[in-house]
Amino acid sequence: MKSHSLAALLLFLALGRSLAPAAVAPAPAGTPDFGPNVFIFDAATPAADIQAAIAPVSARMEANQFGSERYAVLFKPGTYDVPIKLGFYMQVCGLGRNPDDTVIAGRISASAQWMGRNATCNFWSAVENLYASHSRGMLFAVSQGTEMRRVHIAHSLTLAEDGWSSGGFFADCKIDGPVGSYSQQQWFARGSRFNRWSNGVWNQVFVGCQGAPAENFPAQAYTVIDRTPIIREKPYLIFEGGRYAVMVPDLRKETAGPSWESAASPGQPVSIDQFHIARADRDTAATLNAALRAGRHLLFTPGLYPLSETLLVTRPDTIVLGLGYPTLMPEGGAPAIDIADVDGVKVGGLLLDATRRNTRTMVQVGRAGSTVSHADNPICLYDLFIRIGGAIEGRADCMVTLDANQVIAENLWLWRADHGKGAGWNDNRNAHGLVVNGRDVVIYGLFVEHAQGYQTVWNGENGRLYFYQSEMPYDVPGQDDWKHGTVNGFASYKVGDRVTSHEAWGLGVYCYFNQGLPIWADSAIEAPVGPGIKLHHLTSIHLNGSGGIRHVLNDQGTQVQKGTLKATLK
Repeated sequence: MKSHSLAALLLFLALGRSLAPAAVAPAPAGTPDFGPNVFIFDAATPAADIQAAIAPVSARMEANQFGSERYAVLFKPGTYDVPIKLGFYMQVCGLGRNPDDTVIAGRISASAQWMGRNATCNFWSAVENLYASHSRGMLFAVSQGTEMRRVHIAHSLTLAEDGWSSGGFFADCKIDGPVGSYSQQQWFARGSRFNRWSNGVWNQVFVGCQGAPAENFPAQAYTVIDRTPIIREKPYLIFEGGRYAVMVPDLRKETAGPSWESAASPGQPVSIDQFHIARADRDTAATLNAALRAGRHLLFTPGLYPLSETLLVTRPDTIVLGLGYPTLMPEGGAPAIDIADVDGVKVGGLLLDATRRNTRTMVQVGRAGSTVSHADNPICLYDLFIRIGGAIEGRADCMVTLDANQVIAENLWLWRADHGKGAGWNDNRNAHGLVVNGRDVVIYGLFVEHAQGYQTVWNGENGRLYFYQSEMPYDVPGQDDWKHGTVNGFASYKVGDRVTSHEAWGLGVYCYFNQGLPIWADSAIEAPVGPGIKLHHLTSIHLNGSGGIRHVLNDQGTQVQKGTLKATLK
């Protein structure tokens, strides 16, 4: 640990969590009990007091990749002249209805200095719903498992430092200046506006973005879709008229640019009184399910939540929202969350860790064989991050199973750990990241890495995917351990053999077989051939190591191996 971080950490430990309540004015009557790891500031709080509260947290979390601490830093509408440094498991949010209601005049930065400016492990940090007005713009040098939503940046946005980066995602943002992607191997941007975009390495996808670069694939790594076909922006916490609520944005179709730029953000507030405020120090699966049965929404505050039973979301329009990367850990072999086949459920902002007892699927949505339509009020998933290994030892057959129809999902990182605790071929066993069986499912920004079988299996008809990033498992011990029949390896992205209608844009599949043996995958992507199967802008990459990928799609596309970095299909 760096010396300045250690000093700040010692100060934090000496002062204890009393920093949080000491730094803010007394809470008004009726203020929800968000717990000690949610910092809430108003414009009357002196900047020095805000810094005294959050700087030690930033220092503590800078390199805390697999730590157990979680934090949310919330700013009521107003102006704050404080710098903010993001670390692991930190979420910083404004509480206005619109981003411009909360102005952060100090620079906001997510830096990879702790790893020599290499941002390929800068995971699990988030910024939402504020105006970053600093003249140097904003630094967001991050990789997977991060998110930036509803942010207005007065100047530039920089997405990498002087090293590698492997991100990332933003949506519903407005950047007045340029966006510098630099070393970002991939990036997904949706529903935003920016002055211009520069750089990028292998796979940059823009959906409904004003100011997106001209598409010239494969000479440049850009895939551009002019309009977002259908989306409901992620719900978010607000403070308005002296009370808290959660804003639920409207469902919108065929849109471009930020939702909030031309008028007040479209949507309806849901009073915080209708939520059960989940606290890791007092809630259990039983109390959470009791709240759901009683018709309450759930707002998870930062912390670790061991679950002895599945959380059952059975009522239409239920909201399950996390602050500060709350982490759910199913202990009984059953899913952490099971969403019934009902309209309008919205789940977002959660991190899930598999545990030692194997789980069939970490998240279940709908029921197999469903014929129920949710076209008018889709089930929506946002910023859902799942780990098999890394922080703790864990196993799961599948991370997310989508059996419901018309699901919309955005920014999923489904990660079988390649490093950390319990990372080993026979330890953190996991066959699939995502299995889609429902019809008319739309996914924006899908990251699936290192699963040992087909990482994504899409069996449902009329599916649409915008952006895919995947790394094959690093740790294959031998070819015989990773094959099916006579086929070497498993394609990362598999469209079911019986599917007749499927369309996907901007797919990148990478390999790095690090065991010193010649491991091969026969293809990066498998799909049936037919007029309704349309796959656009496909890339396979040999990152390092031995072996490689023989074809990009089925038997098409050239081989990538040592000395041949990249292959593409348009």
